[in-house]
Amino acid sequence: MTASTANAQRFREFKMPDVGEGLTEAEILKWYVKPGDTVTDGQVVCEVETAKAAVELPIPYDGVVHELNFGEGVTVDVGTVIISVDTDPGAGPAPAPATVQTPPEAAKAEEEAEPQGRQAVLVGYGAAPSSTKRRARKPQAGVPAQPEPVSAALQAELNGRTAPAPATPVTPAVTPVANGAGVGAVGRPLAKPPVRKLAKDLGIDLATIVPSGPDGIITREDVHAAAAPAAAPAPAAAAAVPAPVAPAETGVVNAAARERRVPVKGVRKATAQAMVSSAFTAPHVTEFITVDVTRTMKLVQELKQDPDMAGLRVNPLLLVARAFLVAIKRHPEVNASWDEAQQEIVYKDYVNLGIAAATPRGLIVPNIKDAGVKTLPQLAEELGDLVATAREGKTSPAAMTGGTVTITNVGVFGVDTGTPILNPGESAILAFGAVKLQPWVHKGKVKARQVTTLALSFDHRLIDGELGSKLLADIAAVLERPKRLITWG
Repeated sequence: MTASTANAQRFREFKMPDVGEGLTEAEILKWYVKPGDTVTDGQVVCEVETAKAAVELPIPYDGVVHELNFGEGVTVDVGTVIISVDTDPGAGPAPAPATVQTPPEAAKAEEEAEPQGRQAVLVGYGAAPSSTKRRARKPQAGVPAQPEPVSAALQAELNGRTAPAPATPVTPAVTPVANGAGVGAVGRPLAKPPVRKLAKDLGIDLATIVPSGPDGIITREDVHAAAAPAAAPAPAAAAAVPAPVAPAETGVVNAAARERRVPVKGVRKATAQAMVSSAFTAPHVTEFITVDVTRTMKLVQELKQDPDMAGLRVNPLLLVARAFLVAIKRHPEVNASWDEAQQEIVYKDYVNLGIAAATPRGLIVPNIKDAGVKTLPQLAEELGDLVATAREGKTSPAAMTGGTVTITNVGVFGVDTGTPILNPGESAILAFGAVKLQPWVHKGKVKARQVTTLALSFDHRLIDGELGSKLLADIAAVLERPKRLITWG
């Protein structure tokens, strides 16, 4: 057995899995382990956020964590190694791991290996010897074609360790050009990715900086020193600078100073893309109906006292969901999807009922599988579990795929109704508005009744106006007289 084979068997690598259906990347939210920690098969080692949800990842090996390849906040492609485990820690010392990539460093490597052996590379990217010779690049004028061998100090720094001070000054491995900046074999200043980002943020040209680091590497201190003259006024001048004046006094408002920018990623990015796709591919039609739900609200109170519903979450949304399912059973043609590729309508004999849930990461729509065949207690239990899981941010991607219709409960925000946008691939979405005490004609007299407004949006390719109107009218009829849950269900 070769040494490389033995190492491959000892150091097991765990790659970012596709935790959903066809996902291409995920962001590492939190690591639960660090290098040197002991882990066991099935132990959760990190939490990642995909375009669908936050998911905890278990490690499939026993051993000791050898290396974390990426830091928290880094978005990693599916199939990329994120952690390695030493499955035989008693076999001897392990090689030093590479420095963990953090968000600024998580870009592709900017330095390439040269023909002779290997060249010093920047933090986080590692280096591997190559048996294939590359054709040497033509050096630029005044720049050496090949840097000197890497010094011990630089190599130790690249490996994330502190090296002892050399006995004699280290001679830079590159020849300064006219402006004094350290330049690599490809004619660009040598600097680590974080330093490059710092210089970019401060508006400093690396080519104008005289490097002070080993082997001509530009350090963070070099960048700050170059930025200091421009950013910091002289002491005398500083005393003359007037105190900040409130916008009201000057009439000028600095809008940029009072704005926050947050990258669009994860669940919010996927939601935005899905809504745009849905709005511009499925022809939406929305219909509204206002209904007296006084009897339904009384039934909710009665069910809360029913022993069969003990320990379950009973609320108006539960009966709205049941009314929706009963109406779909009476009009099964609404439960369909549009297959653009095959130019077919796919009718479904099952109902996966989605419930729109607002979470800190954005709106998600997990669904209850086969909701149409569940009893009222079963529906209440699954609805309660679905909402609790969503609020904790633990909804699995599988729970958010395969939905056929959705309910969005805008009433919890005190909103009467809205025009909901279809969840992509679904045929209809019902908005349940706030239940309010309003004057209503009941048995020929105006009385105070509990009233709500329902809005149904549907895909007009699948559901015509007549079918959509019948579906919405049946939902309202059940909520007005909930005994129809028995006679129609």
